Amino acid sequence: MRRRSLLFAAGVAAPAALLATLRAAVAAPPPPPPPQAIPPNRYEAPPPPPPGPTYIWEPGHWHWNGVGYVWVRGHYVVRQTAWHRYVPGHWAFRGGVYVWVPAHWQ
Repeated sequence: MRRRSLLFAAGVAAPAALLATLRAAVAAPPPPPPPQAIPPNRYEAPPPPPPGPTYIWEPGHWHWNGVGYVWVRGHYVVRQTAWHRYVPGHWAFRGGVYVWVPAHWQ
């Protein structure tokens, strides 16, 4: 009985040790390159008139898609009834990198 237990333990431990060795041998992929500098914003005039009295114009912005920046066109958004101040989306420098802070209501 004891011999079976030792054989079983060896049969389980050997593959686990091999798997751990293989995982350590595989190099982690390099991190993605840092995003390029954010291009200057484009001017977009809101098309008149707004769809209704509760709409506000959200300007266009640049979006990083993992390869480069693509322009997202501006559009009208509905004002939220419980909130009073609209904060447009913007790029902010946080933790050594630029991050997109989506538009929101306060």
